[in-house]
Formats: sequence, structure tokens, C-alpha cells
Amino acid sequence: MTRDEIILIVSEKLRLIRTEAGYTQDKMADIVGLSKKTLVQIEKGRVLANWSVVVSICALFRETETVQFLFGNEPIEVLETVAREGIDVRKRKIFGGRIWWRELSRKNGFILQQNILSKHFRIVDEDNYRVFSSLDERYSKLRFKELTKTNSKN
Repeated sequence: MTRDEIILIVSEKLRLIRTEAGYTQDKMADIVGLSKKTLVQIEKGRVLANWSVVVSICALFRETETVQFLFGNEPIEVLETVAREGIDVRKRKIFGGRIWWRELSRKNGFILQQNILSKHFRIVDEDNYRVFSSLDERYSKLRFKELTKTNSKN
């Protein structure tokens, strides 16, 4: 999933996200920092939201079924991975990813997973901390191999 793809799908689903959250166009525009006119233009498909607006929507409405359906249970992680061009080595607690993530490999206390919706990859440790994420499958598998090799020497 690329930045442009995310912008397109969130723009296309903005009305649904707003409706699900129970907001009027005026209130939604205020929440995400747009004019009502711009919000209406996005909802009618005349313009696309910009990246900042998309990030705001995904962060503020991450609990909605629509955003969950688009990105899985951790939309912010998807956005972080895309925004940082695939590499994120900050260790962050995650929720385990049993629903939205497919396990690709498990070894020496690490799990390589792929998001079934966004298709990005991540490596989590046995305590459910994300230690790496990327859009690049080859690089993710290489990093998994490095981590599991290092861990087996301890």
C-alpha cells in the first residue's frame, strides 16, 4: 500500500467514516481541520484529501469499523510504515495481530507477520513489541533472519 493509495481509499470512504462516527459535515470538518466546503468536495469525489488530513482521519477514527476494515486493527502502524518509507525500528507495544496479520515465520522469540489488508510486513518479539516494519518483503525477511540469528547467540 502506498501513500497515494491510502489517500485515495480514505478520500473515497470519508463520508462513510463520518456517518459511522455520527458527525455532521460541519463537525467533521472542524475535527479534521478542513473547511466544510473542502470536506464536501472530498466526499463528492471532486478532490482528494491531503496526506495530513488522511493521517488525522485515521488517527482520530481508528476505532471505526470502516478504518479497521481498510487497515486492520492498527491503522497508525500502517501510516507510520508508509510515511517512513518502510523502515521503522522503534520498539512499540502492539496488540498481537491475531486477526489482521498472517504469520509468515516464527523463530527464536520473533514472529514475521504480514498485514492481510495493507500487505506490509512487521517483526514482533514474544512480548508483542514491534521491532521492525517495512513494505519490502525481501528486506523484512532479511531483517528477520538477522534478528533470529542474533537472538540465538544470546
